[in-house]
Amino acid sequence: MNEVTAMSQHHLSRQDLWSLEEYSEKRPEFRSQVMEHKKTRQVALGPNATLYFEDRLTIQYQIQEMLRIEKVFEAEGIEDELNAYNPLIPDGKNWKATFMIEYADPEVRDAQLRKMIGIEDLVWVQVDGFDKVWAIPDEDLDRANEEKTSSVHFMRFELSDEMIDALKKGAGLTIGVEHSIYTYSTQVDEAVRQSLVNDLD
Repeated sequence: MNEVTAMSQHHLSRQDLWSLEEYSEKRPEFRSQVMEHKKTRQVALGPNATLYFEDRLTIQYQIQEMLRIEKVFEAEGIEDELNAYNPLIPDGKNWKATFMIEYADPEVRDAQLRKMIGIEDLVWVQVDGFDKVWAIPDEDLDRANEEKTSSVHFMRFELSDEMIDALKKGAGLTIGVEHSIYTYSTQVDEAVRQSLVNDLD
């Protein structure tokens, strides 16, 4: 199977989405399903950063919500949303995640972001017995500048076939960040680990 075919199997199409009317009816139940699903899709890295791992279901929810909020029902507008969000769905060989730096106080957050320049390059995942895999951040657009980093980054983690095989056989998973002012790591609990393994072909 070539790479394009593999990616298209994971990507969403217009046929996978509900119309605005259908979604209005299904939204309460679907939203409840997605919120429950997301509980095993997030990993806290210390008190002020979290990785939220995306998959087909979380991205479908985001698209449906955007279409609902913007009242988009024309084919061209729907395709624009699909083109924007489909790259955030893992393709079977990787994980894709939203990395959020979270400080409640805006002034504290601004000060910390100025100290955290480059943090988006220093997030990693590690399968037991293998080297760390460092994040590939913000492939769609640069979210940092010379003064500070952004509080939100989109990340991809590329895994080798050997890592995927080990994970499927039960290997442990550690996730961390190694910035000079913000360094944390955590052993991923089994429910989250299994949820992430389900992303892998």
